[in-house]
Amino acid sequence: MLLLGAHLSIAGGVSQAFARAEELGCTAMQIFTKNASQWRSKPLPATEIEAFAAAWKNSQVLSVTAHDSYLINLAAAEGDKRSRSLAAFIDEMERCAALGIPGLVMHPGAHLGAGEDTGLQRIAEALRSIFAAAPVQVRVLLENTAGQGSYLGHRFEHLAEIMERVPEGRFGVCFDTCHALAADYDLTSAEGYQNTMDEFERLIGTKYIAAFHLNDSMKERGSRVDRHAQIGQGAVALETFAALMTDERFAEVPKLLETAPGDDNCFHRASLALLRQMAEEKS
Repeated sequence: MLLLGAHLSIAGGVSQAFARAEELGCTAMQIFTKNASQWRSKPLPATEIEAFAAAWKNSQVLSVTAHDSYLINLAAAEGDKRSRSLAAFIDEMERCAALGIPGLVMHPGAHLGAGEDTGLQRIAEALRSIFAAAPVQVRVLLENTAGQGSYLGHRFEHLAEIMERVPEGRFGVCFDTCHALAADYDLTSAEGYQNTMDEFERLIGTKYIAAFHLNDSMKERGSRVDRHAQIGQGAVALETFAALMTDERFAEVPKLLETAPGDDNCFHRASLALLRQMAEEKS
């Protein structure tokens, strides 16, 4: 079955996201498990964990992925920000485990002027300690970034190096189309998509892709600016999205919108309909 959906609100409790997914006909969804703009969060009540499980069981949603807080920076230097980031990320993994969510998407981190190698080493050290303390049933999904500012992860080599430096890690990759284009990977044609995936296969392996963020880009290729646009309204070619939606390698990989939903979810409805049409054209 096509696993297609969007990042959805958890207003009113994490279990409420399933009703929003059903309304859009989603078979996959992404959520935050807490307020993403705050460090601290109350533990998930047992009643909410039970409600989440019941809602999932009675839903057409087959795949749920979580995204960590944007406050977390595992490339931070020793100090308060790093300590809080590690503690918060372990908490995020524990929340995923409690809810039965198998994958947690994260941006690797920003080196803040320390340089790429130092930043990557800090991320690897952080992840080694995290994997030693966090639940084993949750996999970390490294997301490729646009490379805005000092953010790492905009080159596939960065993701490969993190995985190599943490051989005990439980990793997958979340591939973001907007970020890839902004980072100068060619997603402006079907041929460019194939070349980009060939490069990913060479450096990491497409078998590690565990989720896609299907976002168009407001900015041009190589801009290093992270600005999402609606599908078909940015610099990522529609041919690229069509090629991805019909790529047999990713038939069972969840594909998720992270764009603005619009009034009454009008933008989500239009994008999901377009993507479903692309997938159906292959079959």
